[in-house]
Amino acid sequence: MKTKRKHNCIKRLGRTFRFNFLKLLRSPGGAKKVSLGFALGFGLEMIVIPTCSLIYILFYPIVRLCKGSLPAAIIGNIIGKLTFLPVIMLPVSKKLGEWIYPVNTGTMNFEDHSFTEIFSGNLQILWDILHGGLHVLIGQSILGALFGFISYFIIYRLYESRNFYKLLRNCS
Repeated sequence: MKTKRKHNCIKRLGRTFRFNFLKLLRSPGGAKKVSLGFALGFGLEMIVIPTCSLIYILFYPIVRLCKGSLPAAIIGNIIGKLTFLPVIMLPVSKKLGEWIYPVNTGTMNFEDHSFTEIFSGNLQILWDILHGGLHVLIGQSILGALFGFISYFIIYRLYESRNFYKLLRNCS
């Protein structure tokens, strides 16, 4: 009787990356369709946090209107989740949003809150989150477009090089 071998967390994460990347390279459609789908999924992952996951309602229509590959978009979205890039880029996107859309707060003073204040009944934290959320949404949208644009060319190049190596292997 065989026992199932458990892998550590880092090895499972690496295997998940490799598995999703192989699924991406084998998905139907040309290099442009796959690259566009991946870029859309990766870019839309950046605005999941500011929109409280409501972007998933528009995920399918956006991918279909842009004529991208839906499996590639889902894989790009998963890889975006696994990299924790949206969470890491939150402070940068907030500053970017404040720089692009400066809102005059007037006499309102915003202070940092701890997580335990929510349980004590202090609802001022919700107002501060909503006020700062617009800046985060603007910044994450810009960073999502930038990362999606960059990932398009990276995936296109990887897809084409994979086909090139496959062609070389079949010829020799």
